Amino acid sequence: MAILEVHHIEKHFGATRVLEDISFDLEQGQALAIIGSSGSGKTTLLRCLNFLEKPEQGTISVAGNLIFDAADPATQRESEVRKKRLHFGLVFQSFNLFPQYTALKNVTLARELLAQEQPDFKQNKKQILEEIQADGRELLAKMGLSERANHYPSQLSGGQQQRVAIARALVNRPKVLLLDEPLGALDLKLRKDMQLELKKIQQQVGITFIYVTHDQEEALTMSDTIVVMDKGCIQQIGTPEDIYNEPKNAFVADFIGESNIIDGVMVRDKLVKMYGREFPCLDGGFAENEPVDVVIRPEDIDIVPMEQGQLVGTVTSVTFKGMQYDIIVDFRGFKWLIQTTDHSPVGARIGIKIDPDGIHIMKKSPYSGMFGDYSSFSEEYEEMSDANWEADEEESEDEK
Repeated sequence: MAILEVHHIEKHFGATRVLEDISFDLEQGQALAIIGSSGSGKTTLLRCLNFLEKPEQGTISVAGNLIFDAADPATQRESEVRKKRLHFGLVFQSFNLFPQYTALKNVTLARELLAQEQPDFKQNKKQILEEIQADGRELLAKMGLSERANHYPSQLSGGQQQRVAIARALVNRPKVLLLDEPLGALDLKLRKDMQLELKKIQQQVGITFIYVTHDQEEALTMSDTIVVMDKGCIQQIGTPEDIYNEPKNAFVADFIGESNIIDGVMVRDKLVKMYGREFPCLDGGFAENEPVDVVIRPEDIDIVPMEQGQLVGTVTSVTFKGMQYDIIVDFRGFKWLIQTTDHSPVGARIGIKIDPDGIHIMKKSPYSGMFGDYSSFSEEYEEMSDANWEADEEESEDEK
């Protein structure tokens, strides 16, 4: 049974539809990443799940129990909403720790306040607080912070503060943990380290995660399932592998990873035509001569001698990235990105070869023609090179 079922959620701000017909189910222990650019609706969706915003339509169920129905006012009473929030822990980008309290007190405070509202608190105060303290210490231990329990936030690193914030969100034993850009305030190296730490914590605790991010690498690293959003709509739901290897439209292909997206025509099943040439592929189910979008990932392109190439183009830009070169190649005015360990100098004429499993065919969509040409990518590198050259010239003049 799904731990969380979200069906047909819609949210409007005035005449603006921020969320449209959002539906997904989530199993116990899964990690779901919601990814999209700014304004896509991902944070609003998270706020609707925690009842910080009220959807105009739709239902939300937790562990098989309907807890929100936009058509039923009884599920929206303030007293009921407060209880329902306990199903969800929430971790924001800013840690929001109380500086005057220790790490342990930050973790246990909310639960202690809730306990004080219980009718038996006065009679069992000592026992209840001891249990809360024990749970808080256990959570800090799972976060690797046993020795930091009595430290104040100012005495903790950014990563340690983030783990305290996560422990605080888990202390009430929520069914689902909601994380809104939780690593955005950290530097790049610490963010990458914390991606692995969060995944480890999620597996150890066994809790269900919903993780909002605009960072595609973070989504691929952190999740079992990815929801890709744009303009308030879900564009695709799938595993990281499915999203990357089988994007549904040009937006998804461009947003998750780098993609060359080219106009093509499906000659017949497993054969597509680009630039007037036919390329074997693995996709079928299209009409004969149907216009399509062709997705080719930069790492799936092999550079070969011109006479062996399926296409021949001119190298316009080369950028060394450590493990690989990013090479921009002009094919009849449309610029492709190739990622390779082989160096080809600017101005070189090269051939390329693409295996059938490196070609993915998509139906045309409203996003067709909006992505995939790396002309601006190339110009950006050229501008950077010009700026570096000018800076070097200024330094030389200063030295004189």
